[in-house]
Order: sequence, then structure tokens, then C-alpha cells
Amino acid sequence: MKTILVTGCAGFIGSNFVPYFLEKYPDYTIINLDLLTYAGNLDNLKEVEKDGRYAFVKGDICDRALVEKLFAKYDVRGVIHFAAESHVDNSIKNPAVFIETNIKGTFTLIDVAYKYWMAGPFVCKDGYETCRFHHISTDEVYGTLGEEGFFTENTPYAPNSPYSASKAGSDMIVRSYHHTYGMNTVVTNCSNNYGPKQHDEKLIPTIIRKALAGEQIPIYGDGENIRDWLYVLDHCKGIDLVYHKGDSGEVYNIGGRNERTNNYIVHKICEILDKLHPIEKLSLKSYNELISFVEDRAGHDRRYAIDATKIENELGWKADENFESGIVKTVEWYLKKYSVKDLKKERN
Repeated sequence: MKTILVTGCAGFIGSNFVPYFLEKYPDYTIINLDLLTYAGNLDNLKEVEKDGRYAFVKGDICDRALVEKLFAKYDVRGVIHFAAESHVDNSIKNPAVFIETNIKGTFTLIDVAYKYWMAGPFVCKDGYETCRFHHISTDEVYGTLGEEGFFTENTPYAPNSPYSASKAGSDMIVRSYHHTYGMNTVVTNCSNNYGPKQHDEKLIPTIIRKALAGEQIPIYGDGENIRDWLYVLDHCKGIDLVYHKGDSGEVYNIGGRNERTNNYIVHKICEILDKLHPIEKLSLKSYNELISFVEDRAGHDRRYAIDATKIENELGWKADENFESGIVKTVEWYLKKYSVKDLKKERN
């Protein structure tokens, strides 16, 4: 039985990853270290809370004594590091917590792992030769794109928000531990995730929640900002592949090849809601009538798009969902979450 420490799994991506991983690999035990900030919710992990191969520990990744204790107690043989402050608007209002969690927290984790797994630079302790540190990052570290082109693993870093700057810093820490100490590390940079269990503050849950409440649906600026959307389970499968088969020291970009503007996103969700749960206000014919444009976010990057050729060609990964299939599943999940009744079964 192998034990891995997986951080921040009460959050969106991690809470989708843990059930998937435990079901696929019966020889793994997962220790979930999560501080349970506003973005974490243990209800996201109810399906695994009684699994004997899963244990939850409430704590801070910056707490070195706690991290050292967990490595020693469970003989941790791998780390998959999700934990991060990730909401750009919050980073603009309060950047300090992003620096603390994303940079200091990542340093604490990898430094403890280095000292537990290795006797010195490029020298693994006996039995710890295959231990790996997998850092989950974001395409936002690359900055913004024009109308053409894609982010590749060789794109220079150019973060434009305190959030993306803190993630870029954490990426560089992981890189340095590979090159300086010979640690077995991998980094994955993903595009915008969507799907079940995402926090209400994010774009897609906000659109659904506001629409169902009959409130104005806020869209930044002109709504023409473009993101490459990745269904969360496809991301989990990519992480699995990189953790097990990726080359040490390498970076892999995981993207859905689903570029969509925010305007397309909001209209598509309203279209789905119109069919699955028609609007009840007699004065409105469609949820589209609730869309409103608000002042743009400071430093709002215009376009992100990932070239996922490397992980596709080298590891055989490919997204199973396109946006149009994934968003229907997502809307259906949130309709249940928000306790909406009389959900119509008809759809295209």
C-alpha cells in the first residue's frame, strides 16, 4: 500500500480527483491535508469519508511541524499538491494571503519532502527512489495571449495578477528543487476548469446561481475575454497520467482545446437552463434577459489558450468532454445542488 499526501482536496479539483483516484488504484492510501478555508468543503468528499484508504487532516501547508509529522506518521511516498488560493479578485484585494499560501506553503511541502526522501542532493534514501512531488499550477502564469497562438511549456512566464504571480513563484520553487537537489518533480499547468463541486464564486456557478435566483448575471467588461475550458474529470485523468508516467523535471500543459468567450458561456448556460428549468418570472422569456455587463476586473487578461500537444503525444492523454457536453453535465449537477425542483428531463 502506497501513501501519498494530497493537499487541498476539500476544494474543487481535489475533491473530484480523490474519488477518481481511490476507485482506480486500490493499492493507494490518500492523506488529505486541507485548512478548510472558505473554498474548502468536506461535503465534497462524502463519497470517500468512510473509505479506509482515505484520511483527512485539517491543517495548514505552511505549518512545517505538522507536515513533518504527517510524513513520519504515514511514511508519505508521494505528494500531489492542489492547495492554493486561486480566486483572482481576492488576490487583487488581499495579495498577502496568496504569497503566504501559494509560495511559502509550496516551499514548506517540497522542502519537507526533500529532507524526508533524500539523503542529500541527487541521493535518494534507500526505498525512496520513486517518490514524486507533483505540483498543480495554472495557465495564468504565462500571462495573456493575442488573438492567435497558444501557451506551450516553453512560453515565458508573464503573470499579470497577484494570484498568477504567486503561482509562478511556486512553480519556480519546484523547478529549483529538481535542478538543485535532483528531486523527482513534475508540474502541470491547466486551463480553466469547470464541472461539479466548484466554489460558488467562480464564473460558471455564479451564472447558474444568479440565473436561478432571478438576479442580474454579472459579466465583466464586454464579455469577450476568452478562456480554454477543461472539464474537471479530464483534468484529473491528466494529473493521474503525469504523476505516474511523466518524466521527472518536466512540465505538462493540460488544456481542453475548448476556447470560448464569456459571452458564449453565459448564453449557452442560459440556453440550457431555458430547457431544463424554464424561467418562472412571467415578465421574462429567457434567462438571457438577466445578463448584465459590469466594470471590468483590474488587469483582466484577454485570452488564455493551451497547446496540449506534449501530454497528448507523450502520455496519450486526450479530453473526453468537449465544452458542449461537459457544460450540460455541469448545469445538471448545480441544479441538484441548488435544490431546484421540477427539472425537465427533455434536452437536445
